Amino acid sequence: MLSDISAEAHALQLRHADVWIQQVRPALADAGIEIADWAELTDTERESLGEYFQAHVFPVLMPLAVDPAHPFPYISGLSLNLAIRIRNARTGRQDFARLKVPPMLPRFVEVPSSGEILRYIRLEELIANHLGDLFPGMEVLDHHAFRLTRNEDFDIEEDESENLIQALEAELLRRRFGPPIRLEITDDMDDVTLELLIKELDITDQEVYRLPGPLDLRGLFDLARIDRPDLRYPPHLPTTAVAFQPGDSNERPDIFKAIGRADVLVHHPYESFATSVQAFLDQAARDPHVLAIKQTLYRTSGDSPIVQALIDAAEAGKQVLALVEVKARFDEANNIVWARKLEKAGVHVVYGLVGLKTHCKLALVIREEDGVLRHYSHVGTGNYNPKTSRMYEDFGLFTADPQIGKDLTRLFNELSGYAIEKKFKRLLVAPLHLRKGLLRHIGNEIKNAEAGRPAHVRIKVNSMVDEQIIDALYRASMAGVKVDVWVRGICSLRVDLPGVSDNITVRSILGRYLEHSRIFSFENDGNPIVYIGSADMMHRNLDRRVEALVRLSTPEHIQELHDLFDLAMDPGTSSWHLDTGGVWTRAVGTDDEPLVDLQDRTMSAVQGRRRRKRTVR
Repeated sequence: MLSDISAEAHALQLRHADVWIQQVRPALADAGIEIADWAELTDTERESLGEYFQAHVFPVLMPLAVDPAHPFPYISGLSLNLAIRIRNARTGRQDFARLKVPPMLPRFVEVPSSGEILRYIRLEELIANHLGDLFPGMEVLDHHAFRLTRNEDFDIEEDESENLIQALEAELLRRRFGPPIRLEITDDMDDVTLELLIKELDITDQEVYRLPGPLDLRGLFDLARIDRPDLRYPPHLPTTAVAFQPGDSNERPDIFKAIGRADVLVHHPYESFATSVQAFLDQAARDPHVLAIKQTLYRTSGDSPIVQALIDAAEAGKQVLALVEVKARFDEANNIVWARKLEKAGVHVVYGLVGLKTHCKLALVIREEDGVLRHYSHVGTGNYNPKTSRMYEDFGLFTADPQIGKDLTRLFNELSGYAIEKKFKRLLVAPLHLRKGLLRHIGNEIKNAEAGRPAHVRIKVNSMVDEQIIDALYRASMAGVKVDVWVRGICSLRVDLPGVSDNITVRSILGRYLEHSRIFSFENDGNPIVYIGSADMMHRNLDRRVEALVRLSTPEHIQELHDLFDLAMDPGTSSWHLDTGGVWTRAVGTDDEPLVDLQDRTMSAVQGRRRRKRTVR
């Protein structure tokens, strides 16, 4: 099994490299942005780059020799390095040196030019052509780029730790020294250098990835900052959800009054996170009638206005509970920093339940109105992160429904206590009841289909791998239930099983925004049941995380999600189709008749709703 995975991983990385060589680099050149090789430069250009090297690169380089007096250096994970073989001109002795490409410098160095074409050279190539300056008196025999990946996964034995934060900080220190699991090398690396790396890094031949073209293409983010608006998506300014728009006198909207009138469903990034979620918490922090705020935080930005709103609320004397998931993978250090910042401000910070990650996206505001406590709730599909909210597609429900408020109150109490044991009225909560609830709804669709009643299951997730859910969808398909699955990432569901998956359609949408929302819809004999929430169909989500789905009750919201699904599944929409053998096929149409871009169409629809409200006024 591991050898099969390794073979697929090698093939995937070769495809990745080929995309750069055959598609991205030529397309950039056609647009007037060339990634040049040293051999293609003129003497004048090389001289100018030599001056740049001496002034900006040479001072920060740290060549590390390997000889009896210098052991093989530690290679940090994902760093880009040059493996260099040198020979002492006087003694004839050969040695090895490692040179780390400085990560703080631009990966692509602009070549001075007076023409209209922008030309760049890779930093490692600039360094490689000035190695003589780093090893005076030595002959440079060979040099090759390489990159090492270390296993940075770890587990915290929470039940054996008196202090989760301290245990986590200790593991974060150890993470840097995880065992090597992958060595990427350029395809021209000689056997002598490779054998030395394999021996010193203690890895196997199977863990070596020999690749054409440059390693570590994360540096392309630098090129994305070039001022070429003609190569970018047209600017898109998120609109404010209709319910939260200012009144005729342009006064600041009362978020609580708007939610009190009717549930509000917001769709990010088409609708603004700042004027909805952020405004909700900002107003709660300022409002003297607000008594308490409770919120889960899985990932957020370091300078998050969400965190600041919670701090402001605590400093204003309100009861504030922040359930911080410090074990969010690769965000642990960041989460620890602002968890301590919250604690210092007087926020009650808890870290969830032992053995479970808290992944649900929940906020609850308790407000006193005419002597009565009222609950204002937000349940979302995405993190409370203002930065990713501009790139990730997500839904969020604002509601003053008292039953949802009661459900969230009890759920927060259980999260800050010891266990989640009971069922909820309007929520499906993992790990105990979410999978069971979805299986129950799928089973109900099967009964309806067998009785000749309308039956339809629609599911939108990031990943679909849970065997129990997949088997239930196969049973539904065999019973005649129409099954539409919209998945962005991993999908173990098959559509090529005769007699089993005949009624299953699987689509994926990849575009300007990352499709991130999770939606679960069941026809229910013409009375649709629709949930949104945080859970993907994976073991980790359903068995080892606290996840929450909330049931929508507003017909307009249900119809909005169904319309979105219909558009995603429409043959006239540009998408990826899961076909025979688990192969994804892209459908984009032709230059003369391009297919519909779902995200563009959604953007236009949201803007249209705002224009219609202005017309009504």
